Amino acid sequence: MAMPDATPDTARPNTNRWLQIVLGVICMVAAANIQYAWTLFVPEIQKTFNWDRAAIQVAFTIFVVVQTWLTPIEGYFIDKYGPSRVVMFGGLMTGLAWVINSYATSLSGFYLGSVAGGIGVGCVYATCINNALKWFPDKRGLAVGLTAGGYGAGSALTILPIAKMIDGGNYAQAFFVFGLIQGAVIIAAAIAMRSPHKDHLPFSTKVLQSRRDYTLGEALRTPVFWVMLLMFTCTVTGGLMAVAQLGVIAQDLGVKNFQVNLYFFAMAALPFALMLDRVMNGISRPLFGFISDRIGREKTMFIAFAMEGIGIVALGYFGSNPWAFVILSGVVFLAWGEVYSLFSATAADTFGSKHIGKIYGVLYCAKGFAALFVPVGNLIMQATGTWATVLYTVATMDLIAAFLAIAVLRPMLKQHHAANNDAAVPALALAHA
Repeated sequence: MAMPDATPDTARPNTNRWLQIVLGVICMVAAANIQYAWTLFVPEIQKTFNWDRAAIQVAFTIFVVVQTWLTPIEGYFIDKYGPSRVVMFGGLMTGLAWVINSYATSLSGFYLGSVAGGIGVGCVYATCINNALKWFPDKRGLAVGLTAGGYGAGSALTILPIAKMIDGGNYAQAFFVFGLIQGAVIIAAAIAMRSPHKDHLPFSTKVLQSRRDYTLGEALRTPVFWVMLLMFTCTVTGGLMAVAQLGVIAQDLGVKNFQVNLYFFAMAALPFALMLDRVMNGISRPLFGFISDRIGREKTMFIAFAMEGIGIVALGYFGSNPWAFVILSGVVFLAWGEVYSLFSATAADTFGSKHIGKIYGVLYCAKGFAALFVPVGNLIMQATGTWATVLYTVATMDLIAAFLAIAVLRPMLKQHHAANNDAAVPALALAHA
């Protein structure tokens, strides 16, 4: 008797799709610290080797560029081999990256670690997001928000132990120990990951969604793709700057070691802000994804991007106050984290899910473009003597993206669906138009 045609990573129709979300979140939590804990290591690396801060931050830029710009290639391997194998490889490379950093004694060593980390985290991130989009066409914003939220909030679990180990005078040990732990967790969770069977999955009744699966080439020929790429680049720049530079900004503003007293406990402003920021970043993704499933992606983008822009302006103006620094950095991360749920869900709504790994992979390259501004931010600060110029610039980019969401993207998406006549237009969706 002939066996059914299915790849090893293809799930049966009765597979619990929420289990796939849980596994994706676990993998994202374990992969997050390469990006989000980096700011803790930079001052210690600089103190140990006396290198220029901008030169050290090139490692962060390399990591983000490799992570994002290889995503389209990773999308090809996801389609070919399924999620489990790709995530296992990602876990291996993620752990290896931290081990390399633990032994690095030169800038080139840290740059090599960034390349390995970019490949590893890219495989994990792209696969988990891709899997969430495919399993939940009816709840894309929420599903991808929960998955991306694991990446945003996951480091909150380990920020304090990593910071404590670093403060103990051994940042290399922190790299080594947490690298092994995180790599092992990713590999273990990847074993049970599966992609959905080709049976019908429900579409949303509230958001316009394509019933046609665009190829990458077809998506690249649409104007709406390039508008989303521009908006993605504008919005991700501000948050990425904060992720990489928050520790440095806190030090330069003189609030890094100020004790913030909450009566029942006290903590230095920087680790307190980092912990709060990770939590807010994680909450942001499912929260705004859930909202976008109900009021539409473009309206949600406008609200979030405007909030981020205003929050960054306020951080530049009031950031020298420790309480304001903690609170406003939390606001910025709350408004920034959702970019990864909103743009991925919008891309799948617009171009279908069959080739979304490749399509969103190219769109996700916006994060790589934004990463190029991180070392530039250091140079601008050194030239002007203040972070205000940098923060006001990225805030302007956020506000431009908020305007584009309503004035350009929204009518363009309506035209896109209408021209192809391939989206179900339920009465409830029209009510939100």
